[in-house]
Amino acid sequence: MLINHVKKWTLGLSLGLIVATALSSCGQQETAQQTNQTTANGDEACAPEITEIDFGILSTESQDTLKPKWDPFVKAIETAIGRKLNAFYATDYGAVVEAMAVNKVQLAWLGGKSYIEAADRADAEVFARVVNADGTKGYYSHLITTVDHPILGKINIEKGDGDQYVTKNAPELTFAFNDPNSTSGYLIPSYYVFAKNSVDPTKIFKKVIFAGNHEATIQAVANKQVDVASNSSEVLANVEASDPELRKKIQIIWTSPEIPSDPVAYRKDLPDCLKEKVKDFVYNYKDKTILEPLGWSGFEAAEDKDWNPMRELKIGTEILEVQNDAKLPEAEKQQKLKELNEKLETLK
Repeated sequence: MLINHVKKWTLGLSLGLIVATALSSCGQQETAQQTNQTTANGDEACAPEITEIDFGILSTESQDTLKPKWDPFVKAIETAIGRKLNAFYATDYGAVVEAMAVNKVQLAWLGGKSYIEAADRADAEVFARVVNADGTKGYYSHLITTVDHPILGKINIEKGDGDQYVTKNAPELTFAFNDPNSTSGYLIPSYYVFAKNSVDPTKIFKKVIFAGNHEATIQAVANKQVDVASNSSEVLANVEASDPELRKKIQIIWTSPEIPSDPVAYRKDLPDCLKEKVKDFVYNYKDKTILEPLGWSGFEAAEDKDWNPMRELKIGTEILEVQNDAKLPEAEKQQKLKELNEKLETLK
């Protein structure tokens, strides 16, 4: 949280009448030089009333898994900006957006879909995106199952057509998304696997669950609690490194088009001098020992329009849902479609 402290300064100077004017002038010059130096360093001059900042971190994995990876990076930012940084490990994706909306979080690492929500509802402003450890700037959504699941005999793994099998045979299958605010765990498969095939995943499967995060969907598949689940290439790579035996149990059956890498955003009302401190640190940070456990090599500058393709997918999914809603009165359907298409036009 932002903690405001009003600093009360008391001045206990008693100037004797015999002090020379020249000496007084010299003292004033020294004070001005000190003030200018402080301003240049950005220490006392940069929003001194803000002594703490909260940093929201998406729940892509459990807090026990995320915390050891993130804590060194959080400490590095804290040192760079010269004030305490509190890591907020959210219980779900929506919690970061909600916390940002009420100014309980001022800086956040988000996914594409959650950033869109935060920009719309939480005064979020993106300024950077991650660059992966291999230099790429994107990741993928997957559908996964176990390596010994009977459905693999009916899927062309090399072709990656598991999405077609899943939609055609959904009544016989159980399925897990991770979180409704996840890009790779919900938005991307919702559009490419289900909406484009004019099916509603909540209605066609024998059973659908929301497991909470990517790690949970992997466990649900590995433990045969569900037949198929959505997941992320980033998290599967993390599991490969941290728990290779678990990763060996998982088979990818579908891969999405590339998704833009994760955004980092702050609230628009964060003071400009603090924004500059954060950006200067993030753009120039290259410590491999801290970044590699996160799967990154660094960051690059980003702007809001970079996520317009995600907005288009979200609206496209909504259009298909409206078109396929047989219970919706025709007049209401046409009005909703008109509004959604107008939204699409504003993104062009």
